[in-house]
Amino acid sequence: MTPDVLAHAVAQAAPAAQPSIFDSLWLLIAIVAIFYFLLIRPQSKARKEHESMLGTLRKGDDVVTEGGIMGTIHEVAEDYVVVEVAQRVKMRFKKESVQTKVATETAEESS
Repeated sequence: MTPDVLAHAVAQAAPAAQPSIFDSLWLLIAIVAIFYFLLIRPQSKARKEHESMLGTLRKGDDVVTEGGIMGTIHEVAEDYVVVEVAQRVKMRFKKESVQTKVATETAEESS
C-alpha cells in the first residue's frame, strides 16, 4: 500500500468510540466517595472526639500537649489551661494544644 492509500483508509475508518459523560461521572463519584470514607470522615470524627475531650478537662487531669509536655492540670479557663509540669513549675497553654488525657491508676483502682 502506498502512503496515500493508507492515509485514506485510516481517514475512512470508524472513529473510536468516545466514553459517555455518564462513564466519566461514575468515575468522579467513586473518587469522591473514596476520599470521603478514607480521609474526610475519619478526620472529622477525630476532630469531634478531640473537641469533646477538651470540654471534659478538669483540674487534676494528667495531660500531654502537642509539644509532648506532660503534666497535671492546675487551672482550666475558657481558652487556656495551666499545667503543672513539675513541682511549683506551671505553664499556660491554649486548650487546643492539649493532645490527650493520660489515664492514671490510683492505688484504689489497682487493688
